[in-house]
Amino acid sequence: MPERPSAAFALSPGAASAVLTPEAVAAFGEVCALAPRPLHDLVGPEALDVLRTTEVLITGWGCPPLAPAALDVAPRLKAVVHTAGSIRGIMTEAAWERGIEITSAAAANAHPVAEYTVAMILLTGKRVLETARDYRTARSAVDWTRVATHVGNYRRTVGILSASLIGRRVIELLRPYDLRLLLHDPYVTAEDAAALGVELVGLDELFARSTTVSVHTPLLPETRGLVNADLIGSMRPDAVLINTARGAVVDQDALTQAAVAGRIRAVLDVTDPEVLPPEHPLWDCPAVTITPHLAGSQGNEWQRLTELAVSELRRWAAGDGFAHSVRRERSAFLA
Repeated sequence: MPERPSAAFALSPGAASAVLTPEAVAAFGEVCALAPRPLHDLVGPEALDVLRTTEVLITGWGCPPLAPAALDVAPRLKAVVHTAGSIRGIMTEAAWERGIEITSAAAANAHPVAEYTVAMILLTGKRVLETARDYRTARSAVDWTRVATHVGNYRRTVGILSASLIGRRVIELLRPYDLRLLLHDPYVTAEDAAALGVELVGLDELFARSTTVSVHTPLLPETRGLVNADLIGSMRPDAVLINTARGAVVDQDALTQAAVAGRIRAVLDVTDPEVLPPEHPLWDCPAVTITPHLAGSQGNEWQRLTELAVSELRRWAAGDGFAHSVRRERSAFLA
């Protein structure tokens, strides 16, 4: 039986207490020889002592970047198993140059984000959030015969911006519903769109035709402010913009203007900045629902992340490589 690789956890204290349950630690310990305590930095005396023998870092939210100073004292480090989604804050040019392999739990984290998105698509299509608020205020019967004919989810047109991991999962979860699905993604071919069961359209058409637009594009230099004033202005009256990607993908000033005017509605799990200033008009806008970046894994959903990470570590330790390896050439396109 091959010797277990030496490994250490590296993540913030909050993430460690949330994600590293006794069950998760035990599962990792079956595959590797763990350092006794999680590292919260990579340059302190304890970290330097641990990193000298570490072959695998098991990372999570709040892990410091693999800067040259940390790499210099970690000559045996070969791989990173990330228990969260984005690796942007961890992998550096020095780490890529060193040839360190990395895997991410992004595929597992896509599930709750997609579930949140689908829930919000259906709730906003039926105006559940707004009606519940009004009902609580009025505390009287609602005349359902006076509900506008555009309210509801029958043949509603939903536009998906980007066939990312999450975007594709949203499309998959929406298939059983009586919805028209549009997709804009410049990297998706007509054949790919047909396989997904969506209509591939241009960016302008996506916003002009959709009654709900769900944003799933990563934040890149070319996607910052991608959802601009013109696109927001082209949205149909009472259309809904859902953003679970990154706040800066959307022109927030243009969105605020349209929402405060009551022309469109929005569900924002991300904003720019996070958190919005207390005086920001979106807080008091009845057309907008803001949640505190909770669409991703929380509570018992963290178990899905650690289970995938343990599976990846087991594959790597057995010499089979990662199933969810992140390639350097693709890292720039990931959230």
